[in-house]
Amino acid sequence: MKLFYRKLGQGKPLFILHGLFGLSDNWATVGKMLAEHFEFYLIDLRNHGNSPHSNEWTYSAMTNDLLELMGNEKLEKIILIGHSLGGKVTMQFASMYPEKLEKLIVVDMAPKDYPGNQFGFIEKLLKLNLAEMQSRKEAEIQLNSIIKDWATVQLLLKNIQWNEENKLEWKFNLKVLAENQNKIGETFSLKNKIDTPTLFIRGERSKYILDEDITTIKKIFSNSEIKTIEGAGHWVHADKPKEFAEIVKVFISA
Repeated sequence: MKLFYRKLGQGKPLFILHGLFGLSDNWATVGKMLAEHFEFYLIDLRNHGNSPHSNEWTYSAMTNDLLELMGNEKLEKIILIGHSLGGKVTMQFASMYPEKLEKLIVVDMAPKDYPGNQFGFIEKLLKLNLAEMQSRKEAEIQLNSIIKDWATVQLLLKNIQWNEENKLEWKFNLKVLAENQNKIGETFSLKNKIDTPTLFIRGERSKYILDEDITTIKKIFSNSEIKTIEGAGHWVHADKPKEFAEIVKVFISA
């Protein structure tokens, strides 16, 4: 599948992947900070943003999408960053194609199972009829009535667009994401040991990477380190963009 992406800067190729319901725009701020050091690819995963929709939505399929993009861009090796869902895709990529990676950065995600149906509002989103709404403001009011987290509402609002019929619609493939939500947190197929130099970055206020996960991380990713950004939650790069960008630059330059 040919993914939508934008390129910034010059230097070593660096791919970055957003999380569930995210899109490449979420990383524009950090991308500009890193663009003077790298050729930065802001990518929309399948069923997200401006990339094509598909009924196939697996970690292996998303991994092969990245491999196809590398081929199209004639890239032999990349540095790969992934947040949340994107973090799982990057770990799958490291397992399947370690020879294609120079370094790996996993943001607020561990190689473990997470409870299914973490996003209880997905069923509520299915009941929203965007096509009948007259404005984005109306959509925002509806979202605020079912979701109490401001950051999540803002993330979802970025995913609303006007279609050719002048009606509002989701950019992401809500139907497929809803049908596969139980698979989102499942453990994917990883080798017992991955030697790729890897950095795990977690937010101090997030619970996605716990202290007790470190043993598992070190067992699978033998050449890894873990950094915690103070004051940051799950959206580490949005909460502390400068600190995040600096940690990334130091790790890649080492």
